[in-house]
Amino acid sequence: MDDLQKEVVDRLEWLGEFGKDPAGGVSRLLYSKEWTQAQHALNGWIEEEGLEAGFDEIGNLFGTLKGKNTNETVLTGSHVDTVKNGGLYDGAYGVVAGILALKYLKQKYGQPLRNIEVVSMAEEEGSRFPYAFWGSKNIVGTARREDVENIKDFDGIPFVEAMKESGFNFRDESKAPRNDLKAFVELHVEQGSVLETEKIPVAVVNNIVGQRRFTVEVNGEANHAGTTPMGYRKDALYAASQMVFEMITMAREVGDPLVTTVGKIEAQPNIVNVVPGKAIFTIDVRHTDKEALISFTNQLTERINEISKEHGVETTTDMWMDADPVPMDTTVVELIENQCKENSLNYKVMHSGAGHDSQIFAPFVPTAMLFVPSHKGISHNPAEYTEPSDLAEGVKGLIGALYELGYK
Repeated sequence: MDDLQKEVVDRLEWLGEFGKDPAGGVSRLLYSKEWTQAQHALNGWIEEEGLEAGFDEIGNLFGTLKGKNTNETVLTGSHVDTVKNGGLYDGAYGVVAGILALKYLKQKYGQPLRNIEVVSMAEEEGSRFPYAFWGSKNIVGTARREDVENIKDFDGIPFVEAMKESGFNFRDESKAPRNDLKAFVELHVEQGSVLETEKIPVAVVNNIVGQRRFTVEVNGEANHAGTTPMGYRKDALYAASQMVFEMITMAREVGDPLVTTVGKIEAQPNIVNVVPGKAIFTIDVRHTDKEALISFTNQLTERINEISKEHGVETTTDMWMDADPVPMDTTVVELIENQCKENSLNYKVMHSGAGHDSQIFAPFVPTAMLFVPSHKGISHNPAEYTEPSDLAEGVKGLIGALYELGYK
């Protein structure tokens, strides 16, 4: 293991001590004691590297390599919060890599033309409170106080109380968001199996998929499992099962990059000798093209309604998420590609099937992402793992991108 590989691994393991879960993973939820300790430990490390460190009002941590032109900033980084009992790499890798990249650039090239800054964002996952991207949304100015003022965590602790106990507060919404950001580059583990399967250590991300999520409720008639003939039944689960089968079949026929998932299903009354009177299931549909996403989900809901009529049941479909695909900036993508070529990195261009802070930045700041492989595609799990050699290749790709954006 070379020096860079060792440094990345050591720092990820060090950061993983904050919120180390007895079950083997990491639990570092927004504004928890573990999260607060991690952010302050990172602040100390940033200062040790001779960078300017500081928090904003809500707890985003920044480390800055000052440029000759302090009115322009190139930003990198990711989030430090985790899901409950998550892994070492999701989010944390992008923060650790960003600090290491700034350390290298400072030592090798000195002062950049414009500021280069790493951010450890307060929150991305939505694991503790019913709100996601709190960190990045505050940076670009789209977070609103009223969205979180009345929400609580699973223990009944109010968001505002947890925030203030951690030493942070709301940003001043009367002030305009930052206007110095010229680019944002996020390095992240893939959280999928494409790169590992294709044996490619680095990807340049050109698009983040759009998502539509639904809850479907099928209402039939609960009845006795022994005395109700098959032809007389209004079996909600039977109808739901046909809906699930057909929508997955439709998705397979369309093919990549469309993906459709039924991740949760319930039957009521959920008793062995009762015909199910109600079935509830979720649908998650993702695609890189907005029109294709809309077209497929329209076909899907139309077919659900047809199946409902065929079975004599009543069905309601609630679309509770409608997020458009987010393209990355073509100029920044091309710049990162060129850097990968110049540094002889084996890479591919691909889309992201998961959401990231980059989708919040992209409408406001030229943005792109880099991926490194995830072993077996595992994420949000203590078994999350990326080979040290791939971790190092990702840092090299990030260094090249930040050099081009910050020094030229």
